[in-house]
This record gives sequence, C-alpha cells and structure tokens, in this order.
Amino acid sequence: MIEKIDEKGLVDTAGAIRDGEELDLEALKQYLEPILGASVAKLQINQFPGGFSNLTYLLSNGSEKWVLRRPPFGSQVKSAHDMSREFKILSAIKDVFPYGPKPVHFCEDSGVLGCDFYLMTYIEGLVIRRDYPVGLELSPDQVREQLLNFFDVLSALHSVDLAEAGLNNFGRPEGYVQRQVDGWCKRWEGAVTKDAVDCDVTMQWLHDNLPRDSGKASVIHNDYKMDNVIFSLENPLELIGVLDWEMATVGDPVMDLGCTLGYWTQMDDPDFFREYRAMPSDVKGAPTRSEIVSRFQERTGVSVDHFPFYFCFGLFRLAVIVQQIYYRFYHGHTSDQRFASMVQKTNALQKMCELIISGHIES
Repeated sequence: MIEKIDEKGLVDTAGAIRDGEELDLEALKQYLEPILGASVAKLQINQFPGGFSNLTYLLSNGSEKWVLRRPPFGSQVKSAHDMSREFKILSAIKDVFPYGPKPVHFCEDSGVLGCDFYLMTYIEGLVIRRDYPVGLELSPDQVREQLLNFFDVLSALHSVDLAEAGLNNFGRPEGYVQRQVDGWCKRWEGAVTKDAVDCDVTMQWLHDNLPRDSGKASVIHNDYKMDNVIFSLENPLELIGVLDWEMATVGDPVMDLGCTLGYWTQMDDPDFFREYRAMPSDVKGAPTRSEIVSRFQERTGVSVDHFPFYFCFGLFRLAVIVQQIYYRFYHGHTSDQRFASMVQKTNALQKMCELIISGHIES
C-alpha cells in the first residue's frame, strides 16, 4: 500500500473552451433546470483537454459536477458519434460493472445544443498517459500490480453477463472478427496518402489468417488504454473508472484484448515502436504481452489461440485510426500541428505488423 499522492498536477483539469467548441450556456441552463434543479443558475462550463473525437465538458454548479459528452462540431457521420449508443451501454452496465460513469440524462432535442448529448457522473482521479507523471513514484512491484489491475478490469468487463445487463440482443457478435478485418481494411483504403506506407501485405495476411470467433460474446470497450481509465488518488494502484465508451459494443473479447495490446510496448520491442508508446508499459515491473495473455485466459476462461493475428490486427487498426487523423491534416481539413507527423507513427505500426508476419515477433 502506498500513501495518498498529492493531486496537484495529477488530476485532469477542465479549462477554457477551445475556439469554435463553445456551448450555449443559457440554453443548457434552461433545459437542465427540470433535471438538475434550480442550482443550474450557477452552472459553469469548462472543457477537458485532449481527445480527437467526441467532445467532453465539465459542468459545475459550485458543489456538484457532471460530465457532458457531445459529437464534434461539423461532424456529418452520425453513426461514428452515436451518443444514444454510448448512453445505452453505460445505462446497461451501471449495476453490473462498477467502473463506468453513471449515466444521468440523455438529450435528443437538437434545439438545445444542435445535437444529441448526454450527462454522466464525474469521476475524479489520476489519469496516466505516455509517462508516469512527476510526483507519482512507483516501485517495479507497484508498477506490475497497477498494470495487472488495469487488465483485470478489462477481464471483468468481458465477464459481464449479457442477459443480466440487458445486452444479449445488442450488437452483432457472430462474424465479428471477419467484419472487423473487412471494415478496417476498407477504412485504410479511404485514408491513404502519398507518404503513407503500403499495407497491402498486412491486409492480405489478416484475411488469410482469420481465426474463428472465440466463441464468447462479451461487452467490449474497443479503446481500452491507460488514458481512458482513472486510478484512485488514495491508492494509485487501484483502478476506479473507465471512460470513453463511444466505440463499445458486444463482440469478441479477444479482439478487444488485441486492440489494447496494439498500444502496448515492452522493453524488448524495437526502438522505433517504443518511441510511439501510448502508456508506460515498457518500464521495469511492467508485465509482458505473454504474461498479460496468460492472465487474461485465467480470468475469463477464454482461450487466446493465434495471438500473432490479434496483436497484428490491434496494430493495424491503430495504424488506420492514426492515418485517418493524419489524412485530415494532409488534405487541409485541419491545421492542428499535433497531426503533422502522425504518418510516421502509421509507418512504425505497419513495420511492427511486418515483423509479426515474418515471425520475428510472436508475442
């Protein structure tokens, strides 16, 4: 057990709203008064930093806090930013999975903010990104415990009883693996730029090595990584919240594990891959992918056969996501300089796929 850490600088703080992403405060107050009470008169809005998709705001009346989620401004693809789907998942799991924010209210009246949006409870805690923040000192044993806890919560999600959650008819779990491979290959073809690496070999290999579905349908998060979870300030080894459910569905849990491991670098990985790590997974004490897979099988009872396929898919899927963001910058749809060098990450991820395909990396 470690002592409570000083939260200063370690908790994600909502700040000024970015230009062009302001909300109509007066319209929001008027709409929310019957739901939240008269205290909305004191309502203030701030915006959380980061993220490339749905927008997240902090609402506060001075004594209470809520989180508001809405689609990005200007989005024309409603299916990619389905607020009702996200709200439905959170509503379904609230009594069977204790780590999700509690849904408060869903609004489909576009007259309020010009789009669907929803409110959920605010969970305060520690968010960890690429590196452990200054002020959080963990021993190798503590690092290992924290990161195993991270994966144990994913296993707990995959163990949720679909019938108990009312999700046994949600999504299309049959044929999930095939649809995912087909879908992400198609998305790649729509995001290619002249300076992007060729992914034809990877796409063909994924189709040629397609495994059967694992046989288990589970709630899957589809974007489970360190900066989408919250750890306790009282005990930073304890995970207390899982965020960003916009891609969640019912599908194959091994595919979900593969997607998370697409973000996971370890100490013996090539430097070109470690350079683009998304979380502190290549530090002393961190479990290896092989150890994570073994523990996942023990916790869920699901066999992970053909692991190279799932790892390669996770890397390729992430390469497509990164390339889609870069495509917007390349074609002048955004001038955000964060996106300017993303094609280099796309190329690094594809290089890892090639090492898996050639048998140089097996786990």
